Amino acid sequence: MKARPVFSFQLNYFLCAVFLFCIEVLIAVYVHDRIIRPYIGDLLVVIFLYALLKSFWDLPVLTAALSVLLFSYVVELSQWAGFINYIGLEQSQLANIVLGNSFEWIDILAYTAGTLCIVVIEWYRSKHAQPYSLTNMPE
Repeated sequence: MKARPVFSFQLNYFLCAVFLFCIEVLIAVYVHDRIIRPYIGDLLVVIFLYALLKSFWDLPVLTAALSVLLFSYVVELSQWAGFINYIGLEQSQLANIVLGNSFEWIDILAYTAGTLCIVVIEWYRSKHAQPYSLTNMPE
């Protein structure tokens, strides 16, 4: 049995990641509310990281989704532990945006919800995907 390559560029995931990155930037710059920016942003960032990961690595859906979820949990727990202060970047606006600076349990819920969205979307895609052939080419 021939092993499939782990590194494999997937344009569809990359375009999704670029789109989600743009949405995240728009949310960060223009949305200053109590729901979309903190919670929908956290849900979308998990999907963004998943799409970015799948853009370059051919990993199974659950492996990639759970890896991103675990990474998100670690980042959130680093906020609880004050990691940004420990590494001396508490004054850096970029570090505060990327790493965050305050732990909240609801963020864990948002990351988990984002991961569930990934699994549901990928399950739906796998059930409804049809390979292209000469008889069912898109118009």
